[in-house]
Amino acid sequence: MLKSMTGFGRAEKNVGDKTFLVDIKSLNGKQFELSLKLPAVLKPFEFDIRRLLSEKLVRGSVDCTISLKDTGNAKPVTINTDLAKAYYKALAELSAALNLDPSHILSTLVKLPEVITPSSETLSDADWQEFKNVLRAAIDDLNAHRLDEGKSLEDDLASRITNIAKQQEEVIKLEPLRQQKIREGITRLLEENVGKENYDGNRLEQELIYYIEKIDISEEQVRLKNHCDYFRALLQESEESKGKKLSFILQEIGREINTTGSKAYDSTIQKCVVLMKDELEKAKEQVLNVL
Repeated sequence: MLKSMTGFGRAEKNVGDKTFLVDIKSLNGKQFELSLKLPAVLKPFEFDIRRLLSEKLVRGSVDCTISLKDTGNAKPVTINTDLAKAYYKALAELSAALNLDPSHILSTLVKLPEVITPSSETLSDADWQEFKNVLRAAIDDLNAHRLDEGKSLEDDLASRITNIAKQQEEVIKLEPLRQQKIREGITRLLEENVGKENYDGNRLEQELIYYIEKIDISEEQVRLKNHCDYFRALLQESEESKGKKLSFILQEIGREINTTGSKAYDSTIQKCVVLMKDELEKAKEQVLNVL
């Protein structure tokens, strides 16, 4: 089954006295590209979070936002007593010099820079292990979404390859008629311009064989069928990341279709080639979203 690169996942859970909310959004991309937003408490674990996301999501343009929700609990603070005393001494002297009431100095002190600062918070090892479960839950939610999207992609891609195969069957049916038309067309031109009695029939037959072999498309049809069969087989494999392989196979399918078109010299076969190219382009657009 295929897995899309597009998806969204969310998880929310209490860890100790904190509530974490994890949102992950993924879009298609050639490699793994991550935009990560963290609260300060998780900064020491940033590399571990990035590694976990990379291992589980493999490929795509990923936007991960981790929020620390306000639980209403009072947050610990630190009072810089020495700095407050220094401020107080200067403010008391200023109040005396200006004959001002010093009773409001305390309310002014607590507003001055660095007097009161939030205590630095860190996660314990146990809390970190519990937070990883929250992150994994969000990743699992995103991957479930990716699988749902992948099912639609798989159905569409299989349909495109089936349509290409149907047009190829028409080409194979038309191939003997094409050779006969080429043979008749060259013979008619010679008879009209040279005269039936003025050319060597045996020599003409040799030249016709050489010419028809040169524009023969049977090898291209064998390779095209093999590529289509391999594409279908790869769709059914359990391998998780196969978008690049599928893209490479589509390139090979495109080569065989283009060669068939360049050798065809037949309007009916050219119509089949145009229809195959149309299906191929649609498949190429879809495969860009496959993990």
